[in-house]
Amino acid sequence: MYARIRFLDVLYDLYETAFEDFFHKLMCARHPDFLDVRTHGNIGDQGADGLSLHSRKLYACYAPQTPDASKIRGKFASDLKSAKAQRDGQFDTFVFVHNDRRGMHPEIAGVLAKAAVDHRPLRFEQMGSRRLWQECLGLEQALAEDVLGCEIPIKDLVFGVGLEDLAPLLKHLQELRTPADPFMDLPDVPHVKLDFNALHGEAREDLQRGMRHSHLVDAFYDGGMLAVEHDEVARGFRLYYEQVRAEWDDPEDVLWQLEMYVLGNGQQPRRVQRNARVVLAHFFERCDIFDAPPPDWHPDTPLRVPA
Repeated sequence: MYARIRFLDVLYDLYETAFEDFFHKLMCARHPDFLDVRTHGNIGDQGADGLSLHSRKLYACYAPQTPDASKIRGKFASDLKSAKAQRDGQFDTFVFVHNDRRGMHPEIAGVLAKAAVDHRPLRFEQMGSRRLWQECLGLEQALAEDVLGCEIPIKDLVFGVGLEDLAPLLKHLQELRTPADPFMDLPDVPHVKLDFNALHGEAREDLQRGMRHSHLVDAFYDGGMLAVEHDEVARGFRLYYEQVRAEWDDPEDVLWQLEMYVLGNGQQPRRVQRNARVVLAHFFERCDIFDAPPPDWHPDTPLRVPA
């Protein structure tokens, strides 16, 4: 996360030659076969800002301070013409590298699509901020620090919502949680929601046990500024749940990821784990995590297909 923020911060101020220098540094660190082509005298760069020997890709950079579709089209056409004339036989793929953090301009996307048809069998690709970040992710830590120009702090425990943020709540639960009546009634809605989200076995039992104490979370957040914090934490849970659900299909895996979101990926004492499950049960009942069934849904209705 730190490296991602640093990467975006660095990229924000890179234009023209500075952007090309960063691109060369990144690609040389990432790919031993990458050639960082520089301009030379009256021959220029012969239509290439970089070449990959093994993948036979030619890279052309364009990073203006103010993007202009007509100028980008002209630059693309000029670089392509120069590359085909002066580097014939040296590449199979033409990669247009740009600094537009919002993505590819629709007109430029059309230019690339047309070029892919007009210049077969030559292939075309684009490389913007997302692709550059993917290259960064492939670097070892020392190389990433060199490319980004900073030390990247790494800890053994990685927290999502932050154990520090939830520490007062977990301490509150540890002090007040008492053994619950095993025969106490649980609300009907969570049962239906458990079925709808296909939560069974141990995952279901963990949430049900947590529900017996989830009222303590309400008591902790009740009133004042803590009510605002309650909403902020709930929003964080919802956003993270949506991210996790896009990557994991099994509801039990989703619940496991959410538990790590509270506790980090290190081993925690069992009492802390139990308290974390109370927190998850609370936000489950609030419908901040997992999906609420439609009003007319019945357990006999076919289960939803995970997103």
